Amino acid sequence: MQDASSFSVELDDPTAQPGRGSRSFYERRRNRRGRGLRGELLPRHLPGSRSRSEQFDDWVMESAQRLERLWGERIQDLQIVVQEIPDGLEDMSPRTLRGLRGSSRPAAPGSPAVIPVYRHPVLMAARSLMPVNELVHDVVVEQTAELMGLSPEAVDPAYGRSQA
Repeated sequence: MQDASSFSVELDDPTAQPGRGSRSFYERRRNRRGRGLRGELLPRHLPGSRSRSEQFDDWVMESAQRLERLWGERIQDLQIVVQEIPDGLEDMSPRTLRGLRGSSRPAAPGSPAVIPVYRHPVLMAARSLMPVNELVHDVVVEQTAELMGLSPEAVDPAYGRSQA
């Protein structure tokens, strides 16, 4: 009779190849056929790698840079921000919301003039009928013109291409 303390059991994997150690579940499933783990689907330098909100932010930045090239120091203190939806949306009437794609707040002592551009209303207004980047530029130009007391065409001659 054998002593119970010397009893051991070894279980072998019948599918294991001789000479190879056992691999973890992650290694077996993700590193198939020895090709290694998959990398990024789209490299960072391609436009498809950016999210829709990042693309929208880029369009607002391009519009602000265009206005800065046209007006220089005159709009240097202007802040253009992107918000998802207008603040206090619940309290607004449907008449107030119609056409609300951006707003402007004049400069106050200690704070610069601010133009919030609302991402969701702009995207809903575009609805694949016009390029979103042109509509974004028109919204930024309209609000800048309102702050400067000029017509949008005077602020940027390219205004109105989107026909929104």
